[in-house]
Amino acid sequence: MQTEVTLSTISQLLEGTLDNPSSVLGPHPIRYRGQSATAVRSFLPEAQAAWIIDVPSGVKRPMRRLHPGGFFEAICDGAVDERARGGEDASVEPNAQPKYRIQMTKKSGEVVEMQDPYAVPSLLTDLDRYLIGEGRHHQLYDRLGAQIRTVDRIEGVNFSVWAPNAKSVQVVGDFNGWDGRGHAARELEHLGIWELFIPGAKAGEKYKFRILSQDGEWVDKCDPLGFAAELPPLTASVIADLTIHQWNDDDWMSRRRDWNPMHAPMNVYEVHLGSWQQAPGRTHGWLDYRDLAKRLTDYCHRMNFTHVELMPVSEHPFTGSWGYQTVGYFAPTSRHGSPEDFMYFVDYMHQHGIGVIIDWVPAHFPKDTHGLARFDGSALYEHADRRQGEHPDWGTLIFNYGRNEVKNFLIANALFWLDKYHIDGLRVDAVASMLYLDYSRESEDWIPNQYGGRENLEAIDFLREFNVAVHEQFPGAVTAAEESTAWPGVSRPTYDGGLGFTYKWNMGWMNDTLDYMHKEPVYRSHHQSDLTFSMIYAFTENFMLPLSHDEVVHGKGSLLSQMPGDMWQKFANLRLL
Repeated sequence: MQTEVTLSTISQLLEGTLDNPSSVLGPHPIRYRGQSATAVRSFLPEAQAAWIIDVPSGVKRPMRRLHPGGFFEAICDGAVDERARGGEDASVEPNAQPKYRIQMTKKSGEVVEMQDPYAVPSLLTDLDRYLIGEGRHHQLYDRLGAQIRTVDRIEGVNFSVWAPNAKSVQVVGDFNGWDGRGHAARELEHLGIWELFIPGAKAGEKYKFRILSQDGEWVDKCDPLGFAAELPPLTASVIADLTIHQWNDDDWMSRRRDWNPMHAPMNVYEVHLGSWQQAPGRTHGWLDYRDLAKRLTDYCHRMNFTHVELMPVSEHPFTGSWGYQTVGYFAPTSRHGSPEDFMYFVDYMHQHGIGVIIDWVPAHFPKDTHGLARFDGSALYEHADRRQGEHPDWGTLIFNYGRNEVKNFLIANALFWLDKYHIDGLRVDAVASMLYLDYSRESEDWIPNQYGGRENLEAIDFLREFNVAVHEQFPGAVTAAEESTAWPGVSRPTYDGGLGFTYKWNMGWMNDTLDYMHKEPVYRSHHQSDLTFSMIYAFTENFMLPLSHDEVVHGKGSLLSQMPGDMWQKFANLRLL
């Protein structure tokens, strides 16, 4: 019997250049001897022979080898179940049982029985698809990325990624020897999402998405929703199980729901985990999250801090960025341990009465080739026009907030940290750069909005939607904006025309106060306006008063070094401040 698949198509499949390989692999409807039948096709490069095993009866049917490279096919009675192919009518229980399995004898003689990845129903329900299409799937992190899943009592991982302009997407990793030809994802129509269940893949294994662009170029990308990553400078994502930690902070979380941040004292200690304290003998001197939890808790108790604010803990390739050039938005940096270790960190702090706020960076991302930049060969997360999509100061790319999928990605990311890691608040970095289209740009290097103004209307809408989602879904959690301009209503409710943040950082107060303290005491009486000026606007926002931020990295030195006089006088002035 002749197959319906052409030799040219089989050759492209084996070479990895076929558009959407799932259009060939897996179960497909055919006409056989005048009847409806199903052709099951598999690419098994390691197989010497292969069979189809009917699940209910256990009957084995041999598969024909159609190409010596490992392309097999079997003809089965009955029509294909569209639900198993992840098609438009795939509204089924996500862990429904496929009707068959594949058994193969490897060239080494080993016999392996497995699920056909292309016969497993999509993890995405009709509701998931609708919310993703609307750009309002706030629990996106429970669907995309690498989701550990059991299908028909067989454990594996469901991989999915948004890459609407890709010609093909393969999943490569430790589980297939980094050869993705046998694990080409299927495209879910109208969503731009590529998905594949891989039996036997497990937590701890490394992986990437190998993406073929419309230009015919292959590139390996880390998972935008990956929960863990290799230790930099290595760049692969790591499969992680976020359900294994047993939380013991119920008392803290219960009290937080009733906590009113406007009427409670907060004394926040900002810390960069990589340089706060170091341990000789460890990799780059980095302490692990568990050790840091105990050391930081002790320090906060001695110094009467109620919260810590961590400079970005999301994975970043360049250590010198202090986390502000994020690649792994859903992965705590592996420099200090695993996701479970970071859960322990937060849990321990909560059990000892210390809240945890993290810096969050939705303003920009780096150009590293393994990251979000030109993810599927096109400007996907960023603007295509550099006047909108590239930051002139930081050499980074700017998110396209007008794209529903990008906005969804970022809001889901914010909620992810509050949900999975029990984080108590998000301090949003570089808000001013998001609000103004001409931020740090020359007059000819920016594009006005539709009304001819300099306000970034899409970013404003995004920030409002972000704040509404955080405060509605996680009562007691706080958001703080690093915003250094006179933008009105940063910490006013969205229903009152504001951006919806809980707090706004008062950078002007910090700069005026430090300018005042830099001066020798004999001159200060002539500069009292440095202290009083902030009173003019002090009650226009819910201000947080930072004493020091980025001062050391910008060459200004520590607070102590900025005080006048000899060492005794420096300490005295710092105590006075």
